[in-house]
Amino acid sequence: MTAERAGKVVADVPKELLVGGAWRAPATGRRFAVEDPATGETLCEVADGGTDDARAALDAAVAAQPGWGRTPPRERGEILRRSFELIMSRQDDLALLMTLEMGKPLAESRAEIAYAAEFFRWFAEEAVRVDGGYAVAPDGASRLLVMRQPVGPSVLVTPWNFPMAMGTRKIGPAVAAGCTMVLKPAHQTPLCSLALAAILAEAGLPDGVLNVVTTTSPGEVIEPLLRDGRVRKLSFTGSTGVGRTLLEQSAGQVVRTSMELGGNAPFLVFDDADLDAAVDGAMLAKMRNIGEACTAANRFYVQSGVAAEFGERLAARMAALRSGHGADDGVQVGPLIDAKARQKVQSLVDDALGRGAKALVGGEAPEGPGYFYPPTVLVDVPREAELAETEIFGPVAPITPFDTEEEALAAANDTEFGLVGYVFTQDVTRALRVAESLETGMVGLNRGVVSTPAAPFGGIKQSGLGREGGRLGIEEFLEVKYVAIGGL
Repeated sequence: MTAERAGKVVADVPKELLVGGAWRAPATGRRFAVEDPATGETLCEVADGGTDDARAALDAAVAAQPGWGRTPPRERGEILRRSFELIMSRQDDLALLMTLEMGKPLAESRAEIAYAAEFFRWFAEEAVRVDGGYAVAPDGASRLLVMRQPVGPSVLVTPWNFPMAMGTRKIGPAVAAGCTMVLKPAHQTPLCSLALAAILAEAGLPDGVLNVVTTTSPGEVIEPLLRDGRVRKLSFTGSTGVGRTLLEQSAGQVVRTSMELGGNAPFLVFDDADLDAAVDGAMLAKMRNIGEACTAANRFYVQSGVAAEFGERLAARMAALRSGHGADDGVQVGPLIDAKARQKVQSLVDDALGRGAKALVGGEAPEGPGYFYPPTVLVDVPREAELAETEIFGPVAPITPFDTEEEALAAANDTEFGLVGYVFTQDVTRALRVAESLETGMVGLNRGVVSTPAAPFGGIKQSGLGREGGRLGIEEFLEVKYVAIGGL
């Protein structure tokens, strides 16, 4: 990476709010800095919107909804298809932008850009497949017509850890269904969302369909929208705590919600597992996105007969990873998002070590600029350690041995969360039995990654409501209307 190229990539991104098709300065007059987490240096400043800006964005979305809802499905799909092609044609620049503001290595950023674009391609195809139904009533006296229509103006709130993919995963189905939007990206990583909005406009998305409000005061922006009465849908990805607050705020106007919340993923390795495959899967499930993912393996339960060997193999793989600025060649582990995130990880590790766990590798944050934390493997982690109950969101793999399948399942399900679980075994009947018994919305069976635009992503318990992606993803943005037809 050259400083000149990095500067150009950042400079090319709009820095203002997008309201009604126009890039405009915030009514607050405020701006905030976007930081490179690898250096702590400021990349640029962007608009810091407030309540008046949010209302203006909603006004634009409401005004655009009638016309957009009547737009032919094929036309909506073609906008998404063109956006997909534009994203892929700019994959390298968008990947560098993501690495600069979020920290992940370039290889992972390129992979996320491709993954993000796929949501637009998938929902471009789903736009023309929204259907309904027609039936004769059981008594023969009437006909039953069922139609699906856009739910209406939607508020989309996205996190910082997958700054492009979380945007396309929400915008794609909303566009396909015919809904207008107000998007509030995370303040740590607003540049990818702003770049994405510019691409959609270039692809022909009409003014006012997508509005973007960047802010450091999410409560000042989101709560008034949810209480406004014109918002009909909230799609949120973030922590369970914030999700609960937004559900309370949505209740007054009975806003339809979908929530992709926190995780505490168990990773189960049985003694008959292919250990090579299990270690490979662990590296993906733990180290993808520097461990800053709701799907990251958070608790490793390994059967006693293979626990020591698994831990040694995983530690060797983790120790071999190269840390550094994500834009540099050969770097495999970038920084965490900010100082608060790094302090949380260190606190969880310290607690586990204080309770008797041992670090096979890592365990202590390095000195120097940036928010780096070393890949860490802890063994003999007691189940009362804080990280057994807390989403780590960092490159730490805590390993706890177990003896029986029943013991493993009890430990895996002993959490309020239920997003994803991972199972490694070569016994087919055990695989199906454990997959059915895990209290999660998704299961990776002999596989360390579950995410794909073609599958329904989401959790149970306090990991969320609804599903994103797959054939169910567009349903979150559609209402069902039943028409009873008489006089026949």
